[in-house]
Amino acid sequence: MRTGIIVLIVLALLVMVGCGKYNGMVQEDETVKNKWNTVQSAYQRRADLIPNLVSTVKGAANFETETLTKVMEARASATQIKVDANDLTPEKVQQYQAAQGQLSQALGRLLAVSEAYPDLKANQNFRDLQVQLEGTENRINVARNDFNDAVASYNKTIRTFPNNIVAGVTGFKQKQGFTADAAAQEAPKVQF
Repeated sequence: MRTGIIVLIVLALLVMVGCGKYNGMVQEDETVKNKWNTVQSAYQRRADLIPNLVSTVKGAANFETETLTKVMEARASATQIKVDANDLTPEKVQQYQAAQGQLSQALGRLLAVSEAYPDLKANQNFRDLQVQLEGTENRINVARNDFNDAVASYNKTIRTFPNNIVAGVTGFKQKQGFTADAAAQEAPKVQF
């Protein structure tokens, strides 16, 4: 009888510890999802600014429309890819990141081409939008870093003992963070 009570107490303690570990993992998982939503929000802000930038550039300069077309096509492509925070597979994160990278490159070309047009550079609306885009790019970078920090914390939590046992039993799996695009290793070439 006494042994049975001890076994019940030990089992109760194990269940309580397991529940605590599980709840901690749920909190970490929700933090990752929240940070992912922040990343998407920052990218959406950029996508919303682009039509204004393109309209300002069209109105202020009459240069090759190919650059503007590429920006709008890249924006359309980037806004079509949606990744659910509940399904952050490495492949989906990579696909999302690739589309956003194409948009970043197109915007970089647009801003570089604008250097050749003094009237455009002097346009206050264009300068304001450049500042907004720069601020947005900074927000995107901060959001990606925060997401990566949340992913690292989550992955650390589910991989450490005894959390890894609880994670394995309850189905928590490692998540993929943002990684640098291969093209980002080389400095962009600006030509006029």
